[in-house]
This record gives sequence, C-alpha cells and structure tokens, in this order.
Amino acid sequence: MVETNQRKAYGKTLVKLCRENKDIIVLDADLGGSTMGKMVQTDNPKQHLEMGIAEANMASVAGGLARVGKIPFANSFAVFVAGRAYDQIRQSIAIGHLNVKICGSSAGCSDFGDGATHQSIDDLAYMRVIPGMTVIVPADANETEAATKYMAKHQGPMYMRLNRNDYENVTKEGTEFAFNTPTIIEEGKDVVVFACGIMVLKAVEAAELLKGKISVRVVNVSTLKPLNTEKIKELTRDMKGVVTAEEHSVIGGLGSAIAQALCKDNKPIEFVGVEDTFGSSAHSYEDILENLGLTADHIADAIEKIYGM
Repeated sequence: MVETNQRKAYGKTLVKLCRENKDIIVLDADLGGSTMGKMVQTDNPKQHLEMGIAEANMASVAGGLARVGKIPFANSFAVFVAGRAYDQIRQSIAIGHLNVKICGSSAGCSDFGDGATHQSIDDLAYMRVIPGMTVIVPADANETEAATKYMAKHQGPMYMRLNRNDYENVTKEGTEFAFNTPTIIEEGKDVVVFACGIMVLKAVEAAELLKGKISVRVVNVSTLKPLNTEKIKELTRDMKGVVTAEEHSVIGGLGSAIAQALCKDNKPIEFVGVEDTFGSSAHSYEDILENLGLTADHIADAIEKIYGM
C-alpha cells in the first residue's frame, strides 16, 4: 500500500537508512511519536537519542555528532525546531557548514487543533535566510521518502518541513528526488502556478476547476534553497503571469523567492499564502486552510485575476 502521510514516510525511510548506515543518528525533542522518530527508537534504539523538550540543546548535540562523522537527523515540530533552536542552528551548525539534517514536522497549520503556538507560518523564512542552508519542502509522502534519502547521501546543513496529515500523492512512487529542479506536475500554457508542500495538490485541484477555461501549468518547487532561478524563468517565459502557493507566510517563503527570481521579467504575480497573521485552532485541517485562504478555490481566484490582466 502506498504511503500518503509525510511523517510516516519519513519515519519508515529513516528506519531503512539506519539499518544501512550505522553513522545515522536520529534525535527527537520529546515528540518522537509525532515526528515518527519513534520508529527508529523501536527498531534500533542505539541510533536514536531522546533529548527531551530542549530543541536548542538537540541542535547543539547534532552539531557535535556531525563533528565526529555522524549524520544526525534532528526532529521536532517545525515551529519549535526552527524557532527555539534558531541561534544554535545558526551558530553551531550553519557557520561550520556541518552535515546536520533538520526536520520540521507538523509544519504550516497542519497541527490544526493546537493553535498558533504549534503552527509554523514562518519557518521557511528563518531557514532560507541562513547562509548555506538547503531548504526542502516535499510535495507529498512519495517525495518525502526520496528527499530523505537524498539528505542522507549529501553533505551540508539541510532543513526539510513535513505536513502532519494524510493527503493524496501528486508525485510518482519510487522517483529519485529532483534536487534544485522545479518539476511540472500539470502542463499548461496560460498561467503558471509555483507551489510547494500540500499546496501542489491544491494547485492541481485549482487547475482542474479551471479546465476548459484557463490552461494552468502547475510546478512543484520542492527545493526552495538553492532556487533554480534559470529554470523558474524558463517555466515562466511563455506564461501570461504567475501565481505562487504555499502554506506559509507570504513574507519570506516561496512567494518571496519566486518574486526575487522574476523581478526583472515584468510578469504579473499573485501570492497565495498566509497573510500577516497567525493561525488558530480549528475543528479540521480543511477549516483552517479555508480560513487562511489556502484552498484550490483561492488559487483558482488568483489564476483568474492574473488571466484577466
């Protein structure tokens, strides 16, 4: 059965990687049951470290492990690992360009029940600004598996954010991770939508809503940093305009990166993302996405606005 949950795909992949490579060490900050680091703890406790509710200390320990040749994967909720541990990630990992992999789980507003304190609408901005930090946002569970394998094989500090909930895959199972290569999910000729994470699926749904009216190209941008500017320009060249879609603040995330890449191209652009606000508690994930304007309908509205210019 194909996995449709990013966290579970991540945990299962870590188990396999730890069996293959004894240098991989998985660290959790009291949330292994959510990050799925517990899968490694159960399968091979010698390659798992429980650090307690102490993300900053976990980041420092991860840096130390990397110094002695280990490959640490440090996990927590995105809002905590990117926020609480920012100073240690910057000082103890990034400046030394250490081989530490950081996973921000329950990212965006996917932890809909716990409210703003547990929702990360700013983690991509934090991580993108750190010199030398690779930033990855897999579109689905299939790409999460591929990205995790990529991270284990390649050097340098990397940050990956993952959704909490089950949702349909939009990428093919077993495909190698296309690092720094924006990939077309749906071909179109009128407006291009650059999306990441669950918003790739929402963009595909928006394209379907507009089928026969507007031809929409949907592009999965799973590597936010480094961003392949030339490929972004190539995919935009014949389009009437651009829409970006992300489960993150419109400040500092995918939209900002795409706008910077296209700043000299004079293309109209609309941003679908979290406006200058925090999330909130909700009865369901779909409820909070609707409240924040992160649905297929909102993307379709943005596409129609661009098309009508």
